[in-house]
Amino acid sequence: MVFSPSRRWGPRPSPSSRRVLVSRNKTSSAGTVTVSRRVLLGSMVSAYALAAGGASALAQGVRGGASTAEWGDSFDAGSRSRATRNTFPVLGPHTVQGLEQAIGQYQTIVSRGGWRPIPAGERLRIGTRRPAVVLLRDRLMATGDLDSNVGRSDVFDSFVDTAVRRFQVRHGISPDGQVRESTFQALNVPAELRLRQLETNLVRVRAHSGFLGNRYIVLNIPAAQAEAVENGAVVSRHVAVVGKADRQSPVISTRVADINFNPYWTVPASIIRKDLIPKMQAEPDYLTKNRIRIFNGQGQEVAATSINWNSMDAMNYRFRQDPFEGNSMGNVRINIPNAHQVYMHDTPSKGLFGEDQRFHSSGCARIQNVRELIAWILQGTPWTRSEIDRIFRTVDRVDARPLQPVPVYWVYVTAWADPDGMVQFRNDIYLRDGAGAQVALGQQAQPE
Repeated sequence: MVFSPSRRWGPRPSPSSRRVLVSRNKTSSAGTVTVSRRVLLGSMVSAYALAAGGASALAQGVRGGASTAEWGDSFDAGSRSRATRNTFPVLGPHTVQGLEQAIGQYQTIVSRGGWRPIPAGERLRIGTRRPAVVLLRDRLMATGDLDSNVGRSDVFDSFVDTAVRRFQVRHGISPDGQVRESTFQALNVPAELRLRQLETNLVRVRAHSGFLGNRYIVLNIPAAQAEAVENGAVVSRHVAVVGKADRQSPVISTRVADINFNPYWTVPASIIRKDLIPKMQAEPDYLTKNRIRIFNGQGQEVAATSINWNSMDAMNYRFRQDPFEGNSMGNVRINIPNAHQVYMHDTPSKGLFGEDQRFHSSGCARIQNVRELIAWILQGTPWTRSEIDRIFRTVDRVDARPLQPVPVYWVYVTAWADPDGMVQFRNDIYLRDGAGAQVALGQQAQPE
């Protein structure tokens, strides 16, 4: 059986997918079965959507109120963690190999003059007939998202729709097949800058290409995505919400110390200053409604009315939120000791997990489907998934430890690839690539 997509830029279809893809009435005289390209590319997009993980790939989310404090974001429940058929982790020797291959491919693209920009403006979608569609086809062919054999028509047909969705997944954009602002921006980053991005990130990934542990967790900050890795393969991927551009999540190497169920939350000084004081000025019963208590330096509880909220007086106190359904950390915190005092945690509501740009926290990482990750961390202990589900239904303060320390790596990787040719890019949200704003799309922090 022969399968011949134009380029090997993604994971091969599974055997079951192949059976579906075969066009039964297209058997050559030599007995070779061919594949309908349209069906094959369509199936590849589905695989890539699963492989994308950190993009809100198959979920459409509700825009949350990012002007609120970290404990008050208006999430809505819904989207799920991204289990994936692509088991290559973002760190490791396979990624080094993939990046080296991608660099060679992009060097060839650059040597041929790169690609022409597509005039941004009117939305392009299936059924559209515009001269810009010809440029769009050329651009998608350059990176192998569109089969070069489909031609340079000015019609946005199903082939282009499939290619656009694939491109969107590779760039952390919800794959709706419509070319709008964020997709125009990603398409128009020059090939030279994409090549520089790949080269920059090869250095970063090589620094983590040694032995990271038999079981470890990686949080890729620009992708806002966490991976649980076991024996070199990803066992689960989780959408995350990470730090704003002005409250950045740090690059760290640490380990899981323990799991804190139904934790208290001590409000960080930065949030007291930037969020809590303004909230109390506008809404004097805010602390009461959110079950936040105030303690002085002697550990004695004090009344909110004793503080001058029109000054910085509140900075002299400790603010602690009790465990309850609306606690900022939800039902659990994954404690990872580090100098930045950040951690991974649950959240009481989920809507921001559906966004493409998930940079809304004050440095910590909120993890989607956190129960799955905790169950994996606590494998071999009495903490089964059913026991975790039970404790989530309570407000009991309980701690649990993994059998062995689980290494945790928070990294900043804006471009990566695997040996099957899946090349992914993300926005340089913290402007660390040195390539300027042209590859830092969406880097603006949400308004305070």
